[in-house]
Amino acid sequence: MTRCHAGGRGHDLGKGISGGGVGGQRPEGGAYGGDLGPFGAEKLRRLQASLTQIEDLHGRMARLLEAVLAISSELELNAALRTIVEVSADLVDARYGALGVLNDEGEFADLFTYGVSEDVYEAIGRLPTSHGLLQELMARPRPLRVDDVLAHPGFREYPPGHPVMRTLLGTPILVRGTVYGNLYFADKRSGLPFTGDDERIVAALASAAGVAIENARLYERIRRNTEEFQRSLLPSLPDLNGLWACARYLPSSTVPRIGGDWYDAIVLPDGVPCLMVGDVMGHDLRSATVMSQISNMLRVLAYEHCEPPSRILRRLDEILHALHGGPMATVLLARLEEYGGTDWRLRWATAGHLPPLLLPVDGPARYLRAEGGHPLGVTPDLPRPDHEQIIPAGSTLLLYTDGLVEDPAHGLDRGMESLVRTASRLRHLPLEEMCELLLVHRGDGFTDDVALLALRLGEPADLHPG
Repeated sequence: MTRCHAGGRGHDLGKGISGGGVGGQRPEGGAYGGDLGPFGAEKLRRLQASLTQIEDLHGRMARLLEAVLAISSELELNAALRTIVEVSADLVDARYGALGVLNDEGEFADLFTYGVSEDVYEAIGRLPTSHGLLQELMARPRPLRVDDVLAHPGFREYPPGHPVMRTLLGTPILVRGTVYGNLYFADKRSGLPFTGDDERIVAALASAAGVAIENARLYERIRRNTEEFQRSLLPSLPDLNGLWACARYLPSSTVPRIGGDWYDAIVLPDGVPCLMVGDVMGHDLRSATVMSQISNMLRVLAYEHCEPPSRILRRLDEILHALHGGPMATVLLARLEEYGGTDWRLRWATAGHLPPLLLPVDGPARYLRAEGGHPLGVTPDLPRPDHEQIIPAGSTLLLYTDGLVEDPAHGLDRGMESLVRTASRLRHLPLEEMCELLLVHRGDGFTDDVALLALRLGEPADLHPG
């Protein structure tokens, strides 16, 4: 049996048939042409048409494979779905195309189209409704091919402004019995009806769309669950003897959305607010577990020992080395004491953590830069100094983790400069609003978690009336 491959020997076979004979031999009966007779010429035309069809199908299959590979490399769902509808429309030569995504209630939640202008969206609305042929496609999740849309019993009138479409090819986006949406096309550019090959190509790309949507929803569930777990490890802020306080936690933009950043604030037995912020090295479940252990230990040590912050950090480091082998982490621990009846005194020590940012009511914002000390986990024997700063009433104090200022593309110094500029501009806003705007000042994407603790310091006499 002779085997023909459209991408290779098919061309040679066609050439041999059209002139010179197969294998260079001339069949009996003379040269091709008039000697073939009407029946021989017709067979030749059919054979050449079959070869052309095989070559076209081979090319479409190669493009289909390229499309599936391109889709699988897309990490962002919307980009993958746009690629699917555009490539599908091209492969089946469709003038119009759409990919509709359904929500859990079976209603359209999103729509990606091909060949439809913005004017159409304005005229008919962006999302279709589940009626007519689309209802049939959703009620019976199997491929649907219609050669005359207007004559189909399931057809409903097009809304004003909708282009009139004559033929339809649709298929559900189905994964393990769950319908995630549908993929449908209208009107081949050639004017011909859609074919079985078109249906199989669209079904293959619909399967790719289903996997992409399912993966994206699984990804989102993981993000949501890990973020909820992370937030459950963080405390609610107590009443800090009347100080205005605001805390925010923002997970990184990548999975796993869990890490080792935290904040905390407690009131010590002597009535002094104690502030904590820290970051455990790593970005995984283990980091979150270690963070919970460190923050709880630090809370107990600070409450039990009303000592300078440096001594508490030293004791924490000793315990961590003895019990857990000394996990790496940075921490800032501070006491905020009333001073002189109108102002405040901040006393703090750090284990390799970033400096607090002070925003006075008037005057330039500045970092309270001081010797940072070494991180937890290095050795408990090295000393860490204590620092003091008098803070005037009305000032705002920001404690934060490096996710707020550090970006691999720009570096830490640039991020800290950006935070100073933004915080200076926002310092007169209510504290809650200021914190929200600080979290978005660098855009939506964060490569690391962010923990932010902000305090606004009024005059002590105002905060303790009577």
